[in-house]
Amino acid sequence: MLARIAARSAVRAPRAAATPIAARLYSDNAFNKKEKAHEDQYARQHEKEQIEKLRKQIAQKKAELEQLQKAHDELHSTAEKK
Repeated sequence: MLARIAARSAVRAPRAAATPIAARLYSDNAFNKKEKAHEDQYARQHEKEQIEKLRKQIAQKKAELEQLQKAHDELHSTAEKK
């Protein structure tokens, strides 16, 4: 029975190898935070550009609607005069 226990314990890997991985994850974590900050900044900038583009389109559509409304009113007023 002691022979089986001794054989199993000899096969197990030492746990000392886990320490460098933990230190490496800490430095990767700092890099990930910086990368996420850059991605967030890019996303905010992209959204800002998209909103500005939409605002310009809205302004164009309002101007177009105003012109169409004026044309409609003119046609409607000339039709009533007849």
